[in-house]
Amino acid sequence: MLAQALQQLEPEITIITQSQIYETPPWGYTNQPAFLNQVVLANTSLSAQDLLSRLKKIEQDMGRKPNFMYGPRVIDLDILFFNDEVIQDNNLVIPHPEMTNRAFVLIPMREIAPNFEHPVQKKTIKELAEMVNSDDMQIFSEKIGSKYD
Repeated sequence: MLAQALQQLEPEITIITQSQIYETPPWGYTNQPAFLNQVVLANTSLSAQDLLSRLKKIEQDMGRKPNFMYGPRVIDLDILFFNDEVIQDNNLVIPHPEMTNRAFVLIPMREIAPNFEHPVQKKTIKELAEMVNSDDMQIFSEKIGSKYD
């Protein structure tokens, strides 16, 4: 599913680099299989709102159905940052509001952008990753075998 999602980003979104894939216990609602998590760095000419719409369409095309909060889903695509912008709209908050509490976001992000500074927290991703417990995370696989390696 991760490889399929990456392929569907084109041509509006170009992957620059990607993290390894991590397996983590489910978060929020725990009565479901483990999650696979990955972070990518990408370029796009889309606005943040248009990017969100594109990601939601990819989720829908891949079979994501409305569900309860943190419930099982086939794919979940989030915008963590959009350059160094701070956006607070009804349907979009950037930087992602919960990312600083989530090792499954910060650990893979540290691989690809350790020195990126969170525009609100004013700490680097490396510094933020050192503040979360990642003991329950394990590398699931190296980067997906695709042209995005």
